[in-house]
Amino acid sequence: MKIKRIGLLPRILLAILLGILLGNILSEGWVRLFATFNMLFSQFLGFMIPLIIVGLVTPAIAQIGHSAGRLLLTTVVIAYGDTILAALLAYGTGSWLFPSMVEHTQHLAHVEQATAVAPYFSIQIPPILDVMSGLVFAFMVGLVIAYASLPTLNNVFTEFRTVISKTIERVIIPLLPIYIFGIFLMMTHSGEAYCIMMVFVQIICVIFVLHILILLYQFCVAGIVTKRNPLRLLWNMLPAYLTALGTSSSAATIPITLKQTLRNGVGEGIAGFTVPLCATIHMSGSAMKITACALTICLLEGLPHSFPLFVHFVMMLAVIMVAAPGVPGGAIMAALAPLASILGFSADQQALMIALYIAMDSFGTACNVTGDGAIALIVDRLFAKQSK
Repeated sequence: MKIKRIGLLPRILLAILLGILLGNILSEGWVRLFATFNMLFSQFLGFMIPLIIVGLVTPAIAQIGHSAGRLLLTTVVIAYGDTILAALLAYGTGSWLFPSMVEHTQHLAHVEQATAVAPYFSIQIPPILDVMSGLVFAFMVGLVIAYASLPTLNNVFTEFRTVISKTIERVIIPLLPIYIFGIFLMMTHSGEAYCIMMVFVQIICVIFVLHILILLYQFCVAGIVTKRNPLRLLWNMLPAYLTALGTSSSAATIPITLKQTLRNGVGEGIAGFTVPLCATIHMSGSAMKITACALTICLLEGLPHSFPLFVHFVMMLAVIMVAAPGVPGGAIMAALAPLASILGFSADQQALMIALYIAMDSFGTACNVTGDGAIALIVDRLFAKQSK
């Protein structure tokens, strides 16, 4: 019982540490055993990614489309635009700083030596449909449900979302530490783990600074719009930031975010609408982290990372973040689809992304919910009459 209460982050960190420590100790037979598990898990993950898209995006689009209105549209546009801006800021900063951080790191092609440790057997689990087909299907069905008022189909996909969310929560998330342990075990076996970890530490430091800068520009914009002191507004949101830092959950932080937003002078009507909505659709911190981590892996792996490619990735990521399930690591699970379909990430590269992202999970959540307060201030200014 006590083991189950250990948070995801400690389990991921422990898995990385054990993988590095045991990589040069365990015999090849043990390494092959974990290579077999990783092969099976990666096949299952590949099978699940399109289903995650259909199961999460479809009801999310149906719910948002059904509530169409000027207030909703304005909030969604601001939240979507800010999420994209934060991700592009991460790309710009990463393009400037990350190459010098990874230039002395050997190419991750050597990781192929680790995965070349043959599993004892292999099984192919082909996905039911590819990622882009799943995304198009999710948008088509979600919009039709919203505008044609199809309650039966809406209930079907709402229940299917529960199936997907429970699979993520009860199967994928608990097995992630073992999967990541296997990745770092094999990386250590091939001599790559030390170089990769040194890069990860530097990237984490950059991302921490970035999330502070994002909060500053968000509240500077809010301060300009409302003609108030942005630092005072940001300071008032500190309890929400600290709560999110401890819970790693936007949903669990809603009561505190709402309380502090009201303290900043936002009307009850606007605050009651924007805070819960933004907890779902405003993912600036998460998108920033995922973009920075993805760029790092692209640089290490030698994958394409041009600006147009990442603009495509970021715009799709901002949409998919709306469907991120409310469990630890949920955002990165939803993001696996564009990582695979747009950036071409393999299962091992996705595992590195998961490890790097979860190491900073709470900071991204804290950035998300604190920024919700800035959006509420702007929307309140634009719709002042409706807040009374």
